[in-house]
Amino acid sequence: MRSEKLVTAVDAVILANGDFPTTELPLQLLREAHRVVACDGAVRHWPQADAIIGDGDSISAEYRHRLIQVDEQDDNDLTKATRYCMAQGWRRIAYVGCTGRREDHTMGNIALLMRYHREFHLDVLMATDHGWFVPATGPQTFCSLPGQQVSIFNFGCTRLQSTGLKWQAYPYQQLWQGTLNEALGSKFTIEADGNYLIYRTY
Repeated sequence: MRSEKLVTAVDAVILANGDFPTTELPLQLLREAHRVVACDGAVRHWPQADAIIGDGDSISAEYRHRLIQVDEQDDNDLTKATRYCMAQGWRRIAYVGCTGRREDHTMGNIALLMRYHREFHLDVLMATDHGWFVPATGPQTFCSLPGQQVSIFNFGCTRLQSTGLKWQAYPYQQLWQGTLNEALGSKFTIEADGNYLIYRTY
């Protein structure tokens, strides 16, 4: 998938407080976003953010007057920012800065994509410095490049098959089993009866 398709397809970008990106696609998402919502202290990397969401525990005094404070602790700042976007009617959301630093936060943030897809019914993607994650349900066709690295994470499918990948997908029981596949051409198709997460390298 060409980067401009990712950029033009989103209503908002949420910038989390992980490692700030250094590669082109996540930076392009930020530069060309219609609006950017920063999670708490992430605003130090993007001071021009349209909104700052969180409980204020990692924000400096210079930005505190712009903070939309959400004190409840059932959800993390990423989900608070997502709920803010939903309240504005923004349904297509890209997430940047969600990985790096603490590994438990990285795993939690990636897993939240499936929650936003299944429970919130949002169209979401997460861009990192190496590739991007997209949650999906049922039969789907994905753009790719020959030799592009692809990983599939199963979230409850009992039927999971692929066309256009080097190794046939199956209903993986462990998260590692669907990693390190490879696209054979310009697209691949997943046939599934449930939810799964696709990762593609740039």
